[in-house]
This record gives sequence, C-alpha cells and structure tokens, in this order.
Amino acid sequence: MPAPPILVVGAGPTGLVLALRLARHGTRFRIVDARSGPGEASRAIAVHARTLEFYDQMGIADAVISGGMKAEVLRVRKRGKDVARLRFGNIGAGISPYPFVLCYPQDDHERFLVARLAEAGVAVEWNTRLDAIAQDDEGVTATLGGVPARFAHVCGCDGARSQLRESLGLDFPGGTYEQLFYVADVELAESVGTDICINLGVGSFALLMPVRSSGGHRLIGAVRPGITRDDVDFEDIRGEVEPLLGIAVNRVNWFSTYRVHHRVAAHFRVGRCFLAGDAGHIHSPAGGQGMNTGIGDAVNLAWKLAAVVAGTAPAALLDSYEVERIAFARTLVATTDRAFEAVTGAGLGGRLVRSWVFPYVLPLLTGFAPVRRAMFRAVSQVRINYRESLLSGGSAGGVAGGDRLPWAVCEGADNFAPLRAMAWQVHVYGVVTPEFAAVVEAMGVTLHVFVWCAAAERAGLMRDAAYLVRPDGYVALAQARQDGEALRAYPWARGGLT
Repeated sequence: MPAPPILVVGAGPTGLVLALRLARHGTRFRIVDARSGPGEASRAIAVHARTLEFYDQMGIADAVISGGMKAEVLRVRKRGKDVARLRFGNIGAGISPYPFVLCYPQDDHERFLVARLAEAGVAVEWNTRLDAIAQDDEGVTATLGGVPARFAHVCGCDGARSQLRESLGLDFPGGTYEQLFYVADVELAESVGTDICINLGVGSFALLMPVRSSGGHRLIGAVRPGITRDDVDFEDIRGEVEPLLGIAVNRVNWFSTYRVHHRVAAHFRVGRCFLAGDAGHIHSPAGGQGMNTGIGDAVNLAWKLAAVVAGTAPAALLDSYEVERIAFARTLVATTDRAFEAVTGAGLGGRLVRSWVFPYVLPLLTGFAPVRRAMFRAVSQVRINYRESLLSGGSAGGVAGGDRLPWAVCEGADNFAPLRAMAWQVHVYGVVTPEFAAVVEAMGVTLHVFVWCAAAERAGLMRDAAYLVRPDGYVALAQARQDGEALRAYPWARGGLT
C-alpha cells in the first residue's frame, strides 16, 4: 500500500479536527504526537458557536454539547463582593443554531476526538516525535522517531514550541507580558453552580469557570506583584483568591503558572508544509479564542488538502490557506491584547474598565438586544470572513463572497443541514430558473432551493440570489442574479467543485 499523502503532527484539538475532516473527505493520512496520550488537564475550556457549527457538519456537535455545560451567568465582583450579574443564556439566538458559550475541558475534548478518530479507523501514533523534515519538488521526507517517511504534505499542529515551525526556520515574532499568572483545576468545598465569576482590580484579577459536570472548576488569575519567583504554588495565593471569588477550595487537582505570549508566525505555509493552531499563533486567553481559532485553521486547511490530493483542484488552491487564516490571526492577537490590557493593565484606561465599565456600564448595555448580538458576534467567531481571499467574489443582499453562510430556517428547512455533506453546493432562497439549475447540474454540484422567508431576509440573504458555498460553509461566490455563465467561469470551478 502506498504511503499516506498527509502527515499531521500534533494530536491536540487542532490536529485531531484536521484528521477527522481529512477522514471525512476520504484522504489518507498519519497523525503523530510526541506525548504518550491525550492531555490530563482542562486547559482550553470555551467552545464557541462557530466551532460547534463545524462540529455539526461532522455529526458530533450534539455529543460535544452533552459532554459540556452551557455558560449561563457571569457574576462580576469588586473587592470581593458581587456587584453585577450578566446573563448569557442564548445570547446569539437567531444568529447561530448554537447561541451560547459551551464549557468543555480540553482533556475531555481531546479524548472525545481521539475516540471519534478511532471510529473512523485511524489511531493516533503516540510517543512519535518529528525529528526533521526535508522538502523537494515532489514531496516531504519527515523523520519520525529516527525513521524517515515520505509525504506529499506535512501539517504542524504541534503547539507553541512547534518542531515543524523550527525545522522550517520560521520566525515567531511577538512578545511576552511580564505579569505572572496562575491556572488551576480545583474542587470547591461548596457548589457555586455553573456561574462564571470574575473579580477585577489592580493586581487582583481572578476568574472562576465551571469545567466539569462533576463539579470541577478552573481558576485563572494574576499572581500579586509582591510574589516575584516563578515557583509559586496554590498555597501562596489561596489567602487572596478565595476571598476575591467568595469560594473555599477543597482540593487542587492541577496548578501551574505561566506568562502570556502574543506571537504570529511569519508564514503559515512554506512549500508543502503548513502550520495550524498554536504552532502558528498564540495570544492572551481573553475571550477563549485560542483553541477555537486552531480548529478554524484545521477546517480551512482540510478540504483544500483533500481536494488537491484527490486531483479535483489545482495545487494553487493551497495558496489561499495562509491568505485567509494569517490575516485573522494577526487581527486576533491585536484585539485580544487590547482586551488583556484592559483587564490587567495598570494604566488609567485599564483602571476605568475594571472599576466602572465592566462592573457597572457593561451590565446596563447588555440589557439591549443589539449589544448582546454584537457581543456574541465578537466572541463566537461567526463574523470571521475571507472577503479578501482569491476564492471569494460577488455580493448579494448583506452577504459577500468570503462570508460565513448565514443561518436561516425557512418553513422547517435548516439551511445548515446540507453543509453536513462537506462539499461544494449552491443555495438559492426563493425561485431558481431552469437555465441556472441546468448549469449547476452540468457542473456536478448539488443545488439546494429554500423557500424565501423572513428568517432568510433577517440573516442578510437576498431573494432569488444564488450562493456558491464551499465545503467549510463559507460563501465563495454570491450572485444577486442567477448567472450560470458567471458560475461556470468561477476560476476554481475549472478544477472541479465536487
């Protein structure tokens, strides 16, 4: 049997989702990891709406939701006392079928994805380290645990200390904040339910999040300025954090300190090698964006690799990966840095945010539906778009090429349901002309026609317009008027859209 064309290095959430998507596309691969198994600490917790939409395509969203907990309330504390309650609930109702933030600890998440991969007939090769790579015009030779193997492409999902990135000689520019932070998985003496709790103050930032249905919680906070050594343990901070959050910790299951980095690799692609997730970008934990962004990288890359390997698309399709994902990574690092400074910085702006905006102004603003919707769009990643991509073109209604396909349910028909095919498709909301339908059929692309309804209009779709949708659920081409010839002339159609 010939060697698999793809090597995935790293079996965290990014690598596992990349592997599962490749498996769904029928692409052969190997996935390796230097660790001995999935992680054993909660680490990344938040699973956002866009990730759940990708998981719905894969048929695993419901199982993930059942294993996690929905974040319902944020309790804001000041000087150790509750001052406000922000209700999340279904904050994104009407925008996504998953209008909430899900808490699902990374170790459970990884074990779940590993099990789904096993069901697909693929086992992660644990204790297998990438030693080196060598590229040529025909492929990549990767040395794995001292044994060379040949691949068409290599994907580095191997974290912030990525061996692939180092082997490629890529710069990882950025910086590191001086402030020392702690993170812990704990069990509390008394239950506080599923509320998220945050205390903001100069040098006294502390956050409590539920992570397990069994009652486990995550603590994140700033080590007070008086402690300068790195070998901090929980007892050093217990006397401060418990009063700040109004809790008593009964047991500490895991504790670590860290400094926050903000970096983006110079490139996400060098020849036949690609970076995804923390291998390409790391930033502050503000908004819980890191893991979700890595999963977005994986989804973007998987269908493109699958199409090129299958010979249904030209190799130039792979050029779009870096263009689409590195721009978002750079924007994300900048925005999370600003949020991080507002929460932890010692300047006047940060003090105002902590003392007034967050505890008093924000709770008032979240009573208004437009503000709640804006907050959801900002955090959930549903507003990520690829309008500047070489794959994107046209506009119709409020939707342009490169936008996420808006969600709409018209007379019981969910327009996200066809996305589970993870294949190119055309959507029309209203009436399709016979001529246009004939062109779509001749191209071998599935046409989905939905009854026009108020939900489609609210979502920004245009009546009788045509939308060519990519395998990852983004609009490639938006046509205000059904134009079969323009669809046939779409550059990437010549490579085959199936």
